[in-house]
Amino acid sequence: MKKYTLKDFYDLLNKKAQVVESAFVEEDIVDFTTYNSKEVVENTLFICKGATFKEDYLKDAISKGATCYVSEKKYDVDCSYIIVKNIRECMPLIANLYYDAPFKKLHMTGITGTKGKSTTAYYIKSIIDEYMKNSGGKESAVISSIDVYDGVINKESHITTPESMELFMHFNNAVNSGITYLEMEVSSQALKYNRVDEIVFDCGIFLNISEDHISDIEHKDFRDYFESKLRIFKQTKTAFICANSDNFDEIKTAASASENVIIFGHEDNLKIDKNECDIYGYNIKKTSDGITFNVKTKDFDEEFLLTMPGLFNVENALAAIAVALEYNIPIKYIKKGISLARSSGRMELYENNDKSIIAVVDYAHNKLSFDTLYSSTKKEYPEYDIYAIFGCPGYKAQIRRRDLGLIAGKYSKKVYICAEDPGDEPVIEISNEIASYVSKGNCPYELIEDRGEAIKKAIEDAKASNHKTIILITGKGNETRQKYGHEYLDCPSDVEYVKRYLQ
Repeated sequence: MKKYTLKDFYDLLNKKAQVVESAFVEEDIVDFTTYNSKEVVENTLFICKGATFKEDYLKDAISKGATCYVSEKKYDVDCSYIIVKNIRECMPLIANLYYDAPFKKLHMTGITGTKGKSTTAYYIKSIIDEYMKNSGGKESAVISSIDVYDGVINKESHITTPESMELFMHFNNAVNSGITYLEMEVSSQALKYNRVDEIVFDCGIFLNISEDHISDIEHKDFRDYFESKLRIFKQTKTAFICANSDNFDEIKTAASASENVIIFGHEDNLKIDKNECDIYGYNIKKTSDGITFNVKTKDFDEEFLLTMPGLFNVENALAAIAVALEYNIPIKYIKKGISLARSSGRMELYENNDKSIIAVVDYAHNKLSFDTLYSSTKKEYPEYDIYAIFGCPGYKAQIRRRDLGLIAGKYSKKVYICAEDPGDEPVIEISNEIASYVSKGNCPYELIEDRGEAIKKAIEDAKASNHKTIILITGKGNETRQKYGHEYLDCPSDVEYVKRYLQ
């Protein structure tokens, strides 16, 4: 990897009108850059970021070999410095220079929307991996809210889109591993707070929009949330937009900032005439093999099969098919990849021996994903009672407590409210707020903080009811850690609990 000097970084930041003041040795080589003092090595360019940043972090970095720091604030320490106007705007600039713009060597796909991002990412990955397997290439990289794979790192994730320093490191790992395709989820926070600045997406997907992430520490209102997501089009070559999404006209207008726009959609609640769709899905059916649907483009009209449950996933599949076609992947690999596609913790279905009890583990955690999951479940399993198990995170997206409570109370026979990354907020306070909305649907509920105990109790109640029951366990998927305070504590996943108690 090419080595840059402090002057190179200074010149870049100064060119972007970010530098306020500086003092450094121009010829000093930068061997590493990070904002985490635990990662510092000799000749590190250290970034001071965040409202909770402490001077002790900088002193620790200097003691480990940091030769210069970049900050919005000048500190009384013996170290070279570059003081800037906006550290968040500077981070992607620094990362892009240090790693030498690795995204330019990848086929980059960015996916935003209120729901379906991770499922769509894994549909695209499944298609590309099937194609790569048959053409001698490497499996694609993925950065998602479920996990991260870049050819070097393969780990569980707890954030949708990492900070720019991590992002560019993942891109660099992928390039060095011989990977040529990368799919990533792009959150509204990442777009608002500059994490994905400097990146150009070959394909940028806007799946849908609904109210979410509204809080004092996220987005002040829906407009802020929506407009943050729309920013993806300004750094996208080919935009893919869904004709079934609310606010479609505004999305389409914003998408015109991209070089090219492709519209995909399906027959259910289409916002435009079907002939305006470049990729159109219809004849959607649940069969013994899974879900079949037809896809019509100007070049073909073919039947596809999804083996992953959920009629609503056809929308995500259409987005993946559209991207695969843009990458000129032959249709036989698209068909096979889609049919094999799985996303850990997404619509994982488990049954007892006589299929009288079905447990579904899914990451659904906001209004749009909840409403889609529950309405689709009612449609696909009309003879089953619905039991719901979920919670809400602490001190963020508080509007979910109302939305999820109302939806669960509307569709469910019974609701079990439990912990879901409460952080510093007492679980009982979160649960009582959710329960106040569940009760508006005259739906009985129980407050059971421990997720494992909640799952166990729901399964026991389903067995005792002597009625067909489907248990929707949402929010955590296959995650194996739960956030209490500022720490993530190890715990069994919802899938593990289901396997333990269902039979």
